Amino acid sequence: MNRLNFLTATLLATFVLSGCGRKPAAAANSLPPVSVRTQVAEYKNRVATEDDIGTVRAKLHAVIEAKVSGKIEQMLVVPGQDATNGELLATIDAREIRAQYDEALAVREQAESDLNRATNLFGQNILSQSEYDAAQSKFRVADAAAAAAKTLLDYTKVTAPFAGVITRKDADVGDLAAPGKPLLEMEDPLHLRLEADVPEALVDKVKLGDKLSVRVDALETNLIGVISEIAPSADSDSRTFVVKLDLPSVLGLRAGQFGRVAVPTGEVSALRVSASAVVQRGDMQLLFVVTDRHAQLRIVKSGAQVGDEVEIVSGLNSGEQVVTSGVNDLTDGQPVVVKP
Repeated sequence: MNRLNFLTATLLATFVLSGCGRKPAAAANSLPPVSVRTQVAEYKNRVATEDDIGTVRAKLHAVIEAKVSGKIEQMLVVPGQDATNGELLATIDAREIRAQYDEALAVREQAESDLNRATNLFGQNILSQSEYDAAQSKFRVADAAAAAAKTLLDYTKVTAPFAGVITRKDADVGDLAAPGKPLLEMEDPLHLRLEADVPEALVDKVKLGDKLSVRVDALETNLIGVISEIAPSADSDSRTFVVKLDLPSVLGLRAGQFGRVAVPTGEVSALRVSASAVVQRGDMQLLFVVTDRHAQLRIVKSGAQVGDEVEIVSGLNSGEQVVTSGVNDLTDGQPVVVKP
């Protein structure tokens, strides 16, 4: 900032501090010394990141369809209901398929009886080898037909493919079920991931297994996501790659929530001090540096926060002693004693 703006800001800072009940800087030398702790401002490196948006989704999500056609007899679940692996969700009218199964069982029983009789006759050398082989083949065909009919009968019972929660119901009792027509949708709410769109310029900065910071607006704290999938090709419209990060199971995290992932872009060096050293007064950010055993007020501009430290963009030089404790009790020019 130019000299006029700097003087104006300094006067405004003095006014703000005076308005908070502090004595003006001219009288600060008459105040008793204050014991403070300090930190030397120094440049530190950090990894610069760019936030890319994404959506929290379940790792396991299924659209459940019928494998045979027929009217729905029972719909046993509703959206929001938990389901265990293999739990019965719906049943389909099975009268025609059951009749086919009963017929196949009868044919199998007859073929088995004929095979038993042929085995006895073959053992007595009454039946030829070809006749015995024909009886065996007839039984195998009947047995396979019965197994196929039993499989179709089992398909009339729609079960959960995994443990999860029902998220959508697309049909109800009396509706016609058919292959390719969704009945229900379900997902596993315990295993979630963030699916983010990463620009093509940054996708080479990440790899499988990388741990990145993920921020979900609905949660108070950031999460650590582990990259489990990276799309091999970009979307032709957005020129972005889908990157999937496995998330830990935490309270309040749900599929469909909005999130951001911090993708590394490179390394930067910036002047950094403890976040406790910076005081916000309206639109201004202030801190104190120790000069000749006195507190000197500085108007600064801060940047990114890194852990418990904050980067200082302007208003401070490397190597200066910055007050990190008792900042709110200081006045510009007041004597200080630096604690070891």
